[in-house]
Amino acid sequence: MLNKTKVVVTIGPATMEKEQIKRLMQNGMDVVRLNMSHADYHFCTDIIEKVKELNQELHLSIATMLDLMGPEVRTGEFINGQAYFRKGDKVRIYMDPVMGDSTKFSVSYSDLIKEVGYNTIIKVKDGLMLFEVIDIQSDFLVCEALNDGTIGNCQSVKVEGVKLHLPRMTKKDETDIIFAHKMGVDFLALSHVSGPEDVLAASDILINLKNDHIGLISKIENEEAVDNLDQIIRVSDGVMVARGDLGVDIPLERVPGVQKKIIEKCHKAGIVSIVATELLSSMESSIRPTRAEVSDVANAVLDGADAVMLSNETTIGKFPIETLNMMEKIINSAERDIDYLDFLSRKDEKDTDITGMISHSVAECASRLKCCAIIAPTMSGYTARKMSNCRPRCPIIAVSPNEETVKSLQLHFAVNPVLIDEMKDFDKIIEVSKKVTFELISTSPGDKIIITGGYPFKDVKTTNFMKIEEL
Repeated sequence: MLNKTKVVVTIGPATMEKEQIKRLMQNGMDVVRLNMSHADYHFCTDIIEKVKELNQELHLSIATMLDLMGPEVRTGEFINGQAYFRKGDKVRIYMDPVMGDSTKFSVSYSDLIKEVGYNTIIKVKDGLMLFEVIDIQSDFLVCEALNDGTIGNCQSVKVEGVKLHLPRMTKKDETDIIFAHKMGVDFLALSHVSGPEDVLAASDILINLKNDHIGLISKIENEEAVDNLDQIIRVSDGVMVARGDLGVDIPLERVPGVQKKIIEKCHKAGIVSIVATELLSSMESSIRPTRAEVSDVANAVLDGADAVMLSNETTIGKFPIETLNMMEKIINSAERDIDYLDFLSRKDEKDTDITGMISHSVAECASRLKCCAIIAPTMSGYTARKMSNCRPRCPIIAVSPNEETVKSLQLHFAVNPVLIDEMKDFDKIIEVSKKVTFELISTSPGDKIIITGGYPFKDVKTTNFMKIEEL
């Protein structure tokens, strides 16, 4: 059975070899994520080229996502890559680059010294390490460590109760967007979005590049973004619940409720929702997850998230393949308990256009007739996205001759995009649809599929037919 909830897998040192990427592709990875806070262009080019080669070899269309660093503050480099601090240690935080050790380190934002005050709390490494400002000198802060912990290169720095005057779009982000365009990347994850203007800034760059393919995923990581969620959703192709930074910026106990709110609002708006950070973090060093982690993943699925994401588990973890396999098992089990008709009922007032109405009818028929698949021939992906938003019980197989369309659908719930040669003759499409169904799904004589789309395929912009076929 094809899982409906997608899995985004971050590639890092533990998974950078071609054979490892191949195994991830064969075991359920839908989107490759590259984190520009840690990766350079040489690494990204190598991974993207490997994914392209493996897509050809395995006849797949795995998509790629570049996660931009965004306007954030990070630590500089440390001797041996990290340093240990003890509670009560006096530590200097420099504005200019210095090699860090257990007495000092630097940060990437030179104006930090102007925007903090005495007794300000500085949170490092997703809030795991805390420092209190006790003195301010001309080029460094003197801080006291409030707990024991280790800090490494390029780790996040947050300031409690202070809104830093960071740029909306950094020069690095602009250069990274141009790189993504040149490399044929499919999605950009925008870090530290605060409002719709941050998304539009990235959109403007893509417009100037004449790139209408790359999807923009806004990461919700701070209180301001939560407050401006509706406006952010209106200008985004998807939203990521980035729980690491979000749990530092808002009280930790609020994160589950905010996550549910984001998923629900994305579903109503018809855009993608992704749940990220520490879903199976214990599997970085253990072959089994905790029961709490299993519940966490399952609840994201039950709430209707389009995708879940693995980060450290697959970049530096000891068991990346096993972690992905466990994620797939949890998803498969949780999807059996989804109330699909309840999700469908939420769409009654939303989609009153022709495509929306037919998509709603197709999803309802598929559930009531116990169809094994919905086939959606599509040029642009519009029909498949509408069908996905109705949360049908069976998988949607979206067939398209357009490779960009196929990759753009990789994040959408239940959609299994398949690249085909052409889409001209209706009878040929029926034949191809049945063939694809047999290849992807275990079927029995008498099983039913529903074929839906717009015909003639290249001339019609809306979904206008629904056909039920018995296998």
